[in-house]
Amino acid sequence: MSPTDAPTIEAMGRSYAIEGNAFRAPLIESALYIVATPIGNLRDITLRALATLAAADLIACEDTRVTRVLTRHFAIDTPLLAYHEHNAEQQRPKLIAALDAGKVVALVSDAGTPLVSDPGFRLVGSVLEAGHTVVPIPGASALLASLVTSALPTDSFLFAGFLPTRTVGRKKRLAELANVPATLVFYESPHRTAEALADMAETLGPDRPAVVARELTKTFETVRRGRLATLAAEFAAEPTPKGEIVILLGPPLAVTPDADDVDSLLERLLADHPVREAAQIAATETGLARRDLYQRALALKSAAADDDEDDADGES
Repeated sequence: MSPTDAPTIEAMGRSYAIEGNAFRAPLIESALYIVATPIGNLRDITLRALATLAAADLIACEDTRVTRVLTRHFAIDTPLLAYHEHNAEQQRPKLIAALDAGKVVALVSDAGTPLVSDPGFRLVGSVLEAGHTVVPIPGASALLASLVTSALPTDSFLFAGFLPTRTVGRKKRLAELANVPATLVFYESPHRTAEALADMAETLGPDRPAVVARELTKTFETVRRGRLATLAAEFAAEPTPKGEIVILLGPPLAVTPDADDVDSLLERLLADHPVREAAQIAATETGLARRDLYQRALALKSAAADDDEDDADGES
């Protein structure tokens, strides 16, 4: 098939040809392009990402061997440059120099969206400081893939990256996150998964809902849901899992305050605040309904007034 006969598709506002798996790249402006790549299944690459990688003068990647699997599959021959946390200080000036020369530079990670739990954010800052443009090319992300399949709340979530590798540091970090009112998302190493789940159950409570997602988008993709104590026991009894691991925890379980504690709180607040304001403050602190607290505060204030009257009658 000649280039003029090749089918075309639209990407990045331009048409470009498909010849087998090969992508004839459009011309794009000089910039740093942050390109998301598949987290497992190569078919999850976007058309815009392929066009960008083919058009780039240079692809900065964590491991050239990993990225070369992707570029060879799609017959992209753009040169690769290793850029990772161990050589970033040496390689960053080379990438800035390429942009200074009007080149197109693409940044990829081994899998998923760059800058999510990797050192690329320093490169982005340097590129912007040098006066160049940064363009995101969105796509696959283990963070979002695991979140949407977890059945945990998605309206508010916190990505906490990798936990410390040792138990003391891990428990300390978990304690800091214990009361965050959101779904928590962690990346974890397979050989530390069982220990991490055990520390989570001990620090955050055995009944907190949790999900362990493994090998997302790949042949052996698994998503296991349950309570922390159950998952911790299961993983402790099994062989070390293989592949990429994402652990998700539901928001803190609601705990209904003891009635006597609520009364004590309201009584303290009523000493310095009017009833309506005391009920509002108590609602914020306990998570209970303001209307119910308002009625209870009225009852406590009325009872206190009756006690004062009885004391006054006794004295007279």
